[in-house]
Amino acid sequence: MTAVKVAPRGRGTHRTLAAALAAAPVGAVVTVAPGLYAESVTLTRRVVLEAEAGPGSVVLRSPEGAAVTVTAPGCVLRGLHLTGADPAQPLVRVEDAAGLTVDRCELTGGRIEVLGSADGRSAPANAVLGPDHTLAAELTDPVDGGGVLLLCEARLSGALGTALHLTGDARARAVDSVVDEVDGIGVVLSGRSVLIAERLRVSGTSGSALRAKGASRLLARDCSVLGAGRHGVLVQDEALAELADCRVVDPARTGVRTSHTARTTLVDCRISGALDHAVTAADQARVEVRDCRLEAPRGHGLLLASAAFAVCAGTLVDGAGATAVQLVDRSTAVLTGCRVRGGGDHGIAAAGSATAEVVDTSVTDPASCGVDVQDEARLTLTGVRLHGGDTGVRLRSVAAEPCEVRGCAVGGQRRSGVEIGPDAAAVLEDVRVAEVGGAGVAVDGGGRLRLSGGAVSGAAGSGLVLERAASVEVRDLRVADSGKNGILIGEAVSGSFDHCDLSGSAFPAVHVGKGAEVRFRGCRFFDCGQDVGLADGAEPVFEDCAAVRVRTPVLTALADRPGPSAPVSFPGDPEQPEGPRARGSEPGTDGLWQQGEPEPEPETLEDLLAELDELVGLDGVKRDVNGMVKLMQTVRLREQAGLPAPPLSRHLVFAGNPGTGKTTVARLYGRLLRALGLLARGHLVEVDRSALVGEYVGHTGPKTTEAFHRARGGVLFIDEAYALVPAGAANDFGTESIATLVKLMEDHRDEVVVIAAGYPGDMDRFVASNPGLSSRFSRTLLFADYTSAELVSIVEHHAQRHRYELTDAARRSLTTYVENIPRGAQFGNGRTARQLFQAMTERQALRMSELTDPAPAQLMQLDEQDLL
Repeated sequence: MTAVKVAPRGRGTHRTLAAALAAAPVGAVVTVAPGLYAESVTLTRRVVLEAEAGPGSVVLRSPEGAAVTVTAPGCVLRGLHLTGADPAQPLVRVEDAAGLTVDRCELTGGRIEVLGSADGRSAPANAVLGPDHTLAAELTDPVDGGGVLLLCEARLSGALGTALHLTGDARARAVDSVVDEVDGIGVVLSGRSVLIAERLRVSGTSGSALRAKGASRLLARDCSVLGAGRHGVLVQDEALAELADCRVVDPARTGVRTSHTARTTLVDCRISGALDHAVTAADQARVEVRDCRLEAPRGHGLLLASAAFAVCAGTLVDGAGATAVQLVDRSTAVLTGCRVRGGGDHGIAAAGSATAEVVDTSVTDPASCGVDVQDEARLTLTGVRLHGGDTGVRLRSVAAEPCEVRGCAVGGQRRSGVEIGPDAAAVLEDVRVAEVGGAGVAVDGGGRLRLSGGAVSGAAGSGLVLERAASVEVRDLRVADSGKNGILIGEAVSGSFDHCDLSGSAFPAVHVGKGAEVRFRGCRFFDCGQDVGLADGAEPVFEDCAAVRVRTPVLTALADRPGPSAPVSFPGDPEQPEGPRARGSEPGTDGLWQQGEPEPEPETLEDLLAELDELVGLDGVKRDVNGMVKLMQTVRLREQAGLPAPPLSRHLVFAGNPGTGKTTVARLYGRLLRALGLLARGHLVEVDRSALVGEYVGHTGPKTTEAFHRARGGVLFIDEAYALVPAGAANDFGTESIATLVKLMEDHRDEVVVIAAGYPGDMDRFVASNPGLSSRFSRTLLFADYTSAELVSIVEHHAQRHRYELTDAARRSLTTYVENIPRGAQFGNGRTARQLFQAMTERQALRMSELTDPAPAQLMQLDEQDLL
């Protein structure tokens, strides 16, 4: 192998790289002595150009244009530092049919450009390249054209536009290399080019980190994408991307976005901290996500829109800020063996005419519903486990085919286990619902349910609730230990109940409403005070039914009474006509959901005002509330005297920093209005932007309306209301939510009180955002920060509630400690006091664990050492 040397001085050496390359024969090794070389070179034959003293010792600075242009195959750059004059221009240019290896080089201030044939002559060859392909043969002999590049332990930085661009049918492999500090996109693939990447690290891009468009292919393994200014990986047109064991961390937009007809496969990848969504697919794109972790995106974990299709298997979606898995439009998804944890809205949601099949998956602790289906979407759940959230499964779709839920377990929800909305149809088989805070299974007005097998146990409400004009077929259901009725049947319900067992209900096992046409066959009622309760005019039919250990049996007088029974009809079922469709009352309002529940003892106005007075601090708020109560009492007296009532706005703005008692006072305000007879229930429904604003066009209005109707008869408390009008955002969905609220406040002005809460400096922007708000929110209550003495009182209040006592030394130390807490943006007021109390009890528990036999007085005592 011929050796040619470049050096500033010395006999037998060339002074410039260009001179050395002109003299070098094919296959020569050109070694370059340390120094700065201001020139541009072209490699027209196969040569090796390397730094004699190793990486970083030779700087090749281009005065203009590309520093290195490669027109021959088999060329090598080793240990060089290349810098360009214009970061927007190519620094290294690999021509069509040329091949270059860049080994342990650093390139700054320009991009590497690898050119391919415009007609993509090597596209069939590119299609067979796999992630393990080394491109060794292609580097020495680029078959059928297309430039070839190998990056090995190289670093590309400081480019403008992109750092690496492959065009036509170019091919490249990047191993143990870095792309960073790019004002634009890190790597761009276009045409039919292919990039094989292994342990490639892309960071600090102002645009997307990796972009594949055209018919290109991106094959990546064990790569990292960090802090992309837009998307982590963007796959468009007909491109294909396969990522295995890769990480995408903190992108400013979406972690991996696929659109048009592109395809993306993710295996063992981790996508975390996206400021938008973790994985999205739109148009007719296809995405496969296997054994991945989609963690803490501010938006959705997986979002499918248009006609996109996704297969998701063995994947964790954790801590999404919005719905964890969201399908809209005509998209389709198949989820198998996945885990969905948390989520700022629903666990899995489908809208539009989307279709989803979910198998052997768990959904845990979403903010709202485990599964939510609406519009004409259709969902099939098989072997799914749902725990926590407001509702387990909410089916509001009016699709031609019913949603199906089979072999699933639902439990631990704050409200209902399964809800079927107005005019919706569902099939439930072997579904188990346990320990929910409301109804086990609830069917709204006009809804249709076919239920077989399964069980409902420990529901705080009724086991099965059927609203007005619902139609059902129920077979082999077991209902146990319901807080109200086992089955609660509303007016004009039709259907049949075969071989069901109901036991241990607090209210009658079955309650049948007026005009219901229902038949019970072979059912049994166990261990309850009464087996059957009837509304006036109810005429159910019982055949071969039995009551066992029932204190007040009614069944004997009703058994075998003749009467009609209408079967449940489903969309698309030609044998049976569709039943009547009449909307019932919404969950949580004064409808069938509340029947049979004993009224609580009424609260007196005096007791409530005394409770307000007992709150620590808040002197100004207390004066304002007392004044409003007196005004409202006067209004009631005038009305009773037949005098016209003065104009009265009950809606309020609560302005104050976090932890100043806004939610506590709002809840008490609702109870006061109920005691005054101005609200029917006085309950509080707390929402924020995520509960009011939708993720797509047409979603915000219904979402806001739903939240508002949940508050009918009580108070709608909008926390951080200013978030509905983000500063500087002209076309935000929040304005639609505000417009909807203004209309609802007018339509239901005597039914709902709205309280908007937030930072004092931001609430003026909220009120001024819509003329209707300023006329309705005419009064603002200012919640001042707690003083140090008040915070100490709050800690003592928590201690007394939990039977602890502060020593005098602890009280003095606590006062000093609180006075020294910085009162910045992170200060939590009452929340800080609660956290202090919790920390003191934890330290005291550790201290007590070291004692052999502590006395009861010691267990109750919090000392100053528990504060440090």
